Amino acid sequence: MPFLSRTSLALCAALLLPALSLPPTSALEPNSVAGVFERYISKTELANPSAIVIDQNTGEIVFEKSANSLRKPASVQKILAAVAALTYMQASDTFTTTVSLGQRTRTLVIEGDRDPWMSYNHKEAERLGRTSIPRIEYNSLSALQEANAEPIEKITIYYTNLFSPELAHIKSFYKKRGITASLKRVNAREATELKSEEILSSHSPELQRMLAFFLTWSDNALTERIARIAALKAGESFDEDGVGVIFAGILESYGINSAPLLVKDASGLSHNNRITVRQVGSLLQKIRFDPQFAPVVNGLPIGGITGTLKDRFNKTAPEAVGLVKAKTGTLNGTTNLAGYIESEDREYVFVIIADKHPRTNTAAKRARATVDRILGKIAAPLLPQPSPQPVPEAPEVVAVQTEVAAQA
Repeated sequence: MPFLSRTSLALCAALLLPALSLPPTSALEPNSVAGVFERYISKTELANPSAIVIDQNTGEIVFEKSANSLRKPASVQKILAAVAALTYMQASDTFTTTVSLGQRTRTLVIEGDRDPWMSYNHKEAERLGRTSIPRIEYNSLSALQEANAEPIEKITIYYTNLFSPELAHIKSFYKKRGITASLKRVNAREATELKSEEILSSHSPELQRMLAFFLTWSDNALTERIARIAALKAGESFDEDGVGVIFAGILESYGINSAPLLVKDASGLSHNNRITVRQVGSLLQKIRFDPQFAPVVNGLPIGGITGTLKDRFNKTAPEAVGLVKAKTGTLNGTTNLAGYIESEDREYVFVIIADKHPRTNTAAKRARATVDRILGKIAAPLLPQPSPQPVPEAPEVVAVQTEVAAQA
């Protein structure tokens, strides 16, 4: 009786295995995403939130609830601040601070550049590449002592473009050492005329690193400074009014109605800021693939992995870990999240503002968990598709004749 060799059996098995493989999980279609939000967004933990979901591929709004309702953005407002910074400055911009001895006895000249990220901790400054206030203080004191043989009781510090907290820190440093420091603001030309020998010069990290930091870790002070610098670069006032003007201008430049926008600060710390999820969602959708704003997208915390989302999703919705990039927003009674979520070959922009829940830690924790679980029902990784395998030609099956020896 003819039979197949081991080689032929292995070949048949190889041909059958692909047919037994399970198909990959399909991404949720927009109508399914809408269904998830319809079912869960009205949960009591979120206390009548405002929400919007946009298909990034098509720009279609697949779900919205109270999308034009004015709500508290909290730190979601930092997205606008980051976009403003990259609208009026370059991602590679740095800020330089130079300290020199003055031509007059017992004087210093500090030429600032409105560096928004100076550090009061020298080790931290070295680790992050920031300008160190202690380095400025100790080096300037040493230079003054070397230049003046007599004990120093009073000095004058001429300065340009420094923030008040840094000036206060420097003044306090000298006061603790029995030296009275008088601070006098001058313009750039006057600073050049007053200075003599340079003591040190320090450069900040690039702007894009600062944006990544304040988005990832929600740094309020850094956000405020950078947004005000952007306002100044745009020709507006160096205050919240100037910030409000440029925020509105950015929305309008993308065809987004800015009329309801109310800006009281850049960081979202004020309870009096107001924005709509439609405004935030539309902006996120517009900038997503614009290389100019890549530092904004790349700076957003990643669910379960980085920044203010590091401890989110791991327990509440592990299926979403690594698939959500979004900015958190938290105030008393407010729990917000805005960004992007992957669902295989689709990506959705989402904004959820829940600013009406009770002002307790328990309520905030429940609201966060509910948001996480909603997103967990949408998230799905893009799995690599198996490469098509060439179908081998069927081998010629040869019958093997077996001779049976006759028994005598």
